[in-house]
Amino acid sequence: MDFPVTFDIFGKTILAHPLFEATGIFIGMRYYFYLKRKSAEKLSFNTSAAVLIGATAGALIGSKLIGNLENPYILISEEFSFKRFWTNNTIVGGLAFGLIGVEWAKKIVGHKESTGDLIVFPLMLAIIIGRVGCFLTGIHEETYGLPTDSVFGMHLGDQYLRHPVALYEIAFLIILWIILKMIQKKNKFPSGFIFQLFMISYFTFRFMLDFIKPKIDILAGLGTIQLVCVAVIFYYFFKLESTKIVNSL
Repeated sequence: MDFPVTFDIFGKTILAHPLFEATGIFIGMRYYFYLKRKSAEKLSFNTSAAVLIGATAGALIGSKLIGNLENPYILISEEFSFKRFWTNNTIVGGLAFGLIGVEWAKKIVGHKESTGDLIVFPLMLAIIIGRVGCFLTGIHEETYGLPTDSVFGMHLGDQYLRHPVALYEIAFLIILWIILKMIQKKNKFPSGFIFQLFMISYFTFRFMLDFIKPKIDILAGLGTIQLVCVAVIFYYFFKLESTKIVNSL
């Protein structure tokens, strides 16, 4: 396979990453609305609208902000441009700031119950599809792994065998999907528990994954994404009731 994989659409050459990313978002949203129609939990129009706006605005801001802060030195260099800022995204920033946006929106409309469980599997599906695009893009965008001599090393467009981190993430999400579905079937947990478990699991995985990806060390040998992961993990460990996990799983 030659990297990066591109597609000719209407006479234009398009990288696999943005194409699969857009496809993932579309399919994920369709899956979410399908689950929402089947769900017994009904939110008012004001609450649904507030949560959607909060999540979208937070994710948009966070994905670009954290994406650009991965290499903060670029922001003050001659290489920086609005196009670079707008096209530089990360799902870690999107999830973290999307969470902040939802919490603010819920406070505005006075909704205290968790609204996250329904979005977990559509979100995972969207990420999986998007990561296929990351893999097919190879080293053309900064979504690749460090060189390795392990059995998992792959040629992604240069002379090095690299960790196929996108495939690692896809495998992790598929396993996590199966585990969360098994936990969900027990039906013993308060609303929001599956979402909290997903966030802890995913951000822990991303924290570890970034050790085998190119990164700029910001603090204590950690990159920007890893620092965000640590903050989110601590937030949810304080929020999650450990006794219910131990007694119910």
